[in-house]
Amino acid sequence: MAIKGRSLVGVAVVVAIGVLAALGRWYERAPAPGAAAKVVLLHVTNPGDRGPGTLREALFIVAGAAGPTSISIEVPKINLETALPPLVNGHGVTLAGQAAGSVIDAQMLGGGPVLDISGSNTSVEGVTIKNCPAAAILVRAVRFHLSASSIEACDVAVEVADNAGDTLLERNHFLKDRLGVRFAASGHNSAVANNEFTEDKDAGLWAVRGEPQSHDEVIGIHDNKFTEDGTAIVAGNIPVLIERNDFINAHEADVHVVGAGAVIRGNRINGGASMGVVAENARGAIIEDNEMEGLSAYGVMVRGSSNTLVRGNRIHGCGYGLAFVLGDPHSVSTAVDNTIIEPKFNGIDVIGDSPNLRRNQVLRPHAYALHVEDFQPPNGIKVVSQPFMDNNNFGNALVGKTGALVEVQPNVHEAPVP
Repeated sequence: MAIKGRSLVGVAVVVAIGVLAALGRWYERAPAPGAAAKVVLLHVTNPGDRGPGTLREALFIVAGAAGPTSISIEVPKINLETALPPLVNGHGVTLAGQAAGSVIDAQMLGGGPVLDISGSNTSVEGVTIKNCPAAAILVRAVRFHLSASSIEACDVAVEVADNAGDTLLERNHFLKDRLGVRFAASGHNSAVANNEFTEDKDAGLWAVRGEPQSHDEVIGIHDNKFTEDGTAIVAGNIPVLIERNDFINAHEADVHVVGAGAVIRGNRINGGASMGVVAENARGAIIEDNEMEGLSAYGVMVRGSSNTLVRGNRIHGCGYGLAFVLGDPHSVSTAVDNTIIEPKFNGIDVIGDSPNLRRNQVLRPHAYALHVEDFQPPNGIKVVSQPFMDNNNFGNALVGKTGALVEVQPNVHEAPVP
């Protein structure tokens, strides 16, 4: 009986130790009173599509977590076969690839996004996503951060929905996607910075909608590099501030803006069988202090636009310098303090428009320094071009209007071209 009693006591001690250990483990995870919740770390160690240790399993655990979570992808490659659950935990989720890089291959997916960001305060870093039939990342929540990642050969690399805001995309590489980044609206406090866009078929960055909204805030697009894209940036009725970017060898245009709210400032545009900046049906656009070199077509084309300012740009070795086509006669555009050196054809073309041209320089053009032409639509009324010119420097180059040529001396005050 004594032995049996001692056995019962021993069992009780073991149970008590187990309970204390469990309480200790709970205490490590539980936050102290008034302290922030401790982050739960999940490890992805299974490269399969489903099962323990997979990314899918981690996302299900994250969905039910009561606090912030972090997912570490520790396999070199994941081959997805079916759609993943969305990231819905609003307490904060970080999805990070290992230092050597982690690839999520989506070529077997029938459609839908690879990562559906439905919860706020989500970040993704150090991950490569490739071969997506639809979007690699769909952002439907506020405060999303993508960094140090690569998205390759997808229909859309990052799709930012109109209810998203505070989106930050930085230090990523978007390679051979149809669209690198697409914004459906301006969002609040969103930025695209220090990324590389390479060989994106239609556009590196697309920010377009049908009509502008009065409460829109500007998307900052700065310090990025765009190389060999169809069009590097397309912006329509979404305010954008495009600053200090490098554009190389775009196929159609480096920047194409439509509608209101575009500022293109301090960028460097180099090469390509394309135009540099196209402002089409734009209102109040500002294109200033950009350097453009080696373009086959125009450095800046302003078409069907009103009150657009083209100021302080430096254009050299391009096919043409500036063009103003069929602008608003009641709200004319202005070109001031631009320098155009050795255009292969004309320095400034004016077609069916009457812009203000002030203090511009056109040096060593191969054709006209300024060429002005009326626009005669078939079976329509002629639109007369009559630019106002003030203190431009065209050297001894020819200034022409259709049917007439005029010699203009440097640094003189010009009247409107007759």
